[in-house]
Amino acid sequence: MPNRAPLDAVTARWLPWVVAIAFFMQSLDGTILNTALPAMASDLAENPLRMQGVIIAYMLTVALLIPASGWIADRFGTKKIFFGAILLFSFGSLLCALSNSLSMLIGARVIQGLGGALMLPVGRLVVLRAYPRSELVRIMGFITIPGLLGPLIGPTMGGWMVEYLTWHWIFIINLPVGVLGCYAVWKFIPDLRGSERTRFDGLGFLLFGAAMVLITIAMEGLGELHLPHLRVMLLLFGGMACLAAYWLRAGHIENPLFAPSLFKTRTFAVGILGNLFARLGSGALPFLVPLLLQVALGYSPSQAGMSMLPLAAAAMVAKSVARPLIERFGYRSVLTANTLALGLMLASMGLVSEQTPYWLLLAQLAVLGAINSLQFTAMNTVTLIDLDDASASSGNSLLSVVAQLSLSLGVACAGALLGGFTAQVGNDGVDTVLGAFQLTFLTVGIMAMLAATIFSQLSKEDGRRAKRPDEHIEH
Repeated sequence: MPNRAPLDAVTARWLPWVVAIAFFMQSLDGTILNTALPAMASDLAENPLRMQGVIIAYMLTVALLIPASGWIADRFGTKKIFFGAILLFSFGSLLCALSNSLSMLIGARVIQGLGGALMLPVGRLVVLRAYPRSELVRIMGFITIPGLLGPLIGPTMGGWMVEYLTWHWIFIINLPVGVLGCYAVWKFIPDLRGSERTRFDGLGFLLFGAAMVLITIAMEGLGELHLPHLRVMLLLFGGMACLAAYWLRAGHIENPLFAPSLFKTRTFAVGILGNLFARLGSGALPFLVPLLLQVALGYSPSQAGMSMLPLAAAAMVAKSVARPLIERFGYRSVLTANTLALGLMLASMGLVSEQTPYWLLLAQLAVLGAINSLQFTAMNTVTLIDLDDASASSGNSLLSVVAQLSLSLGVACAGALLGGFTAQVGNDGVDTVLGAFQLTFLTVGIMAMLAATIFSQLSKEDGRRAKRPDEHIEH
């Protein structure tokens, strides 16, 4: 059992606020950037359709470090690691604001990602260890609310800052929040460690990390990096080989990073694979929509940001209907139908043009936001619902990694498609940038629909044994 000293009244009151601030910083940063990409591209003399590396660098860094976050917190204590995470995130934000080239900005985003990767899991760990189980649902509900507000105000705030200030301010805004966060962590966060010192699977971590990096760079090689196809094939092959080596090794060692035995639970296996493929479509959404509005349809940054509001607002509202829907129809029916609906709605964005009425575009985005939110809630819950207590921590960690990885692969994939279709402008019937966006949305929609075949492998009774679907991870 972890060391759980009784909290004094002041710490017990302020601790959830400190963790909530960190969640809000990360959630805001993840969405405020998308609206600013065209302005950043213009300032750095880059093509706005090839800016996905700025998003992927952050997401991939977060995905890489999540498996090690629990061990790092146990080894060095939650107070130091949480303080260091906010400090690193703030320092990375400062470097982003000072960047004068795309490569420097991507490097700064990696540093920001090092901090972001530790903030979320370590924050959750602090709450888990500091409060009795009876308080957990209330506290976790409180600290996730700011995380939901980030996507609601991020795109709008990003658009206004770009239009009336400069894109640098979307990073500078993190600095005062970071200073406040560091002070609050030092004052209110208890220094909790696990009582048992477990060995960290370092070789497994390297193999798994190498696989993720190589596969993502291969996807980027088709888009932004313009790598020759031979090199892309070698990177993909290398990534697959590292992944195969990891799973073969994990099957016969003690305390692997992620145990292959987790996949003996059918709901977990279906949930993880479904997450990976469904998020390839939905992960592209926050990247593609602001670009479509600004680059192809000529919206101003603030207009584009405001247009994203229905998507985020509908996502929050949809969370309240997830539980009754799942209890009424079951996971298999909800996830299979909703995944098909998600793919259809993504593909329908390919019909948007200059002639599309603005109200219709907003309605499309609202429906898309609601379906996307229901998708995340249902597939995250079904993944963890049948795991026993001993497997829940490892399963939750793998789900967090897959969620981040598939979102970054979704952005890389959308960037590669957009780059490919743009290169064909004037050929094969694609004669405008808008045409390239339309084909990209159509392709991404078809990809998302294919994930329905994975969720159809659930049985009608899967997940029914648990009392109720709870939302474990939002993003």
